[in-house]
Amino acid sequence: MSTPEPVPTPGIEWADPARQQAFSTWLQAEAARHALRPDTLRPASADASFRRYFRVDRAAGQAPCIVMDAPPDKENCQPFVQVARLMHEAGVRAPQVLAWDEAHGFMLLSDLGEQTLLTVLDPAQPAAALPYFKDAVSALLAWQRASRPGVLPAYDAALLQRELQLFPDWYLAQHKGLALDDATRALLDKTFALIVERNLAAPSVFVHRDFMPRNLMLPREGFDAADPARRLGVLDFQDAVYGPVTYDIACLMRDAFLTWEEDMVLDVTIRYWEQARKAGLLDFDGWSEDFGAFYRAVDWMALQRHLKVAGIFARLTLRDGKPKYLADAPRFILYIRNAAARYRELTPLLRLIDKVEGWEAASGFAYGRV
Repeated sequence: MSTPEPVPTPGIEWADPARQQAFSTWLQAEAARHALRPDTLRPASADASFRRYFRVDRAAGQAPCIVMDAPPDKENCQPFVQVARLMHEAGVRAPQVLAWDEAHGFMLLSDLGEQTLLTVLDPAQPAAALPYFKDAVSALLAWQRASRPGVLPAYDAALLQRELQLFPDWYLAQHKGLALDDATRALLDKTFALIVERNLAAPSVFVHRDFMPRNLMLPREGFDAADPARRLGVLDFQDAVYGPVTYDIACLMRDAFLTWEEDMVLDVTIRYWEQARKAGLLDFDGWSEDFGAFYRAVDWMALQRHLKVAGIFARLTLRDGKPKYLADAPRFILYIRNAAARYRELTPLLRLIDKVEGWEAASGFAYGRV
C-alpha cells in the first residue's frame, strides 16, 4: 500500500518531516471513521506547553473536531485521557476523546467551541459576568463532589514547595536579576513553609489547577446554563491533582488575565461557599459556619498560586520565548502584595516585594482589586 501524501497544513509548521508524515497517515485513517475533512485542518490554539491544537471540519451538519499534537517525548497524554473521563463521569462538560494514537501523541477530540469565556468578560460589567460565574461554580462543585483519594496525584508538600520555588528561581533571580543572599533565602524559606502548612491543612478534593475563564469555553450554540449541552465547557485539565479545596475557587476569581473588584470576588466566592458547605465539602475548622475563616484560607491558597505563576510567567518568557506571559506578571505581584498586606505573618514578604518592585516609599498605596 502506498504511503499517503502529507495532508496540506497551511500555517502549520512541522520541524520533523517524519512526524508530519505519521500525522498525515493517522489523520487520513481517522477521517474515514469520523467523517473528517482533512483539507480543512487549521490551527485552533496553542498553550504554554508543547501541545498544539488544530480544528478540522466534518461532513455537512456535523460539528468540527479538535486535533491535539502532543509529542510524546515532551508531553504525557495519559493524564489528559484519565481526567477527561473523570470529568465526564462527574457531569462536567469536557472534550470527549474520540481517538488516540498514544505512540505518536495524536488525539482527536470533540470540539467545545471556538470562544473562551475570557473573551466576553468585562471587569467593568460584573452583573453581565455573573451568570457565567454561577455556571462555572456549578461545574466546579460537580467536579469536587466526585472526588475520591488515590485517583489523582497528591498536591502534597513537595509539589507545593517545588511550585513556590519558581518565584525566587525565575521571577527574582532571572527576571529581576536579584542575587539572593542568605537572609532573603531564609525569609522566603520561612514564608513558604508557612504557606505550605496552611494550605495542606485544608480538606482535599479533585483540583483542576487552572480553573479560570481562559479555560472555560462558550458553547457554539449559545450559552444556556439550563441546558447541559450549552453550559460552559472545561479545558486544560491534564495537570489535575488531589489537593486543597480552596485552590480552584481562588484560581477562578483571582485570574491571570483580568482583575475583578473585590465585591465581585466576594459575591462569587460566597455563592461557592454556600453551595460547597451544603455539599459537605467544607466540614473543617468552622469553615461551614464562618465564611471569614474560609475566605482567609482561600487567600493563603491564592498566594501560593500567585507566587508560582509569577515564576512560571518569567520562565515562559526567558526560557521559552513567550513574552506575552510576563506582560501579565504585574497583576500577580499586586495580588501577592495585597495578600501579604492582610496578614501579619506575611509582613517580611510584603517588605521584600516592595523593595524588589521599587515601592518602598509607597506606604499608603491602596489596591481596590484583588
